Amino acid sequence: MMNEKLQDYIDKLIADRPALFQEMELFAKENGVPIMEPAGMEALLQLLRIHQPKTILEVGTAIGYSALRMAEALPDTIITTIERDEERYRLACKYISMANKESQISVINGDALEVEEDVKQHGPFDAIFVDAAKGQYKRFFEMYSNFLSNGGLMITDNVLFKGLVYEGEIESRRLRSLVKKINEFNSWLANNPEFHTVILPVGDGVAVSIKR
Repeated sequence: MMNEKLQDYIDKLIADRPALFQEMELFAKENGVPIMEPAGMEALLQLLRIHQPKTILEVGTAIGYSALRMAEALPDTIITTIERDEERYRLACKYISMANKESQISVINGDALEVEEDVKQHGPFDAIFVDAAKGQYKRFFEMYSNFLSNGGLMITDNVLFKGLVYEGEIESRRLRSLVKKINEFNSWLANNPEFHTVILPVGDGVAVSIKR
């Protein structure tokens, strides 16, 4: 992760987003909805512009912010996204409708560990973006990488988890357990023989994995 001054410098260089995205960012901030940090979001979009996937799967819709940002950056790409929280699912559908992106983005309402058969109907996918329950990252990766096309891209957010994965003692027992799971996932992913993986210290830490 970058130091605060460097992060502020980079964030100031990011162009203003359209009004709908700014509205969603404000809503997320005021209501504690986790969305990708600005620099991490821009890195994700740039990777996708380079890769040019025709189909994307997102695990963890929240209110639809990332899905809509991807749809704007890649207007010819079809996006399938999963959200288990009913209220966030409804909000995502509302924002997707406001952006007139219903034909480009499909939202599946359900637990990502339970909707594999529904997702399968939309695959295979050229890129998969994982940004959901951190403690389940390994299970998400193992399950949905099966739907990744050859040479496909897996991108996982929050793998540095605000620096806690490499910093000292953590007082909260629950937080220690979660950080341990993220560390175990990072180690497993870095040594996975089926993927070339690099962790980028941007945003909250982004793991980029390419299927061998």
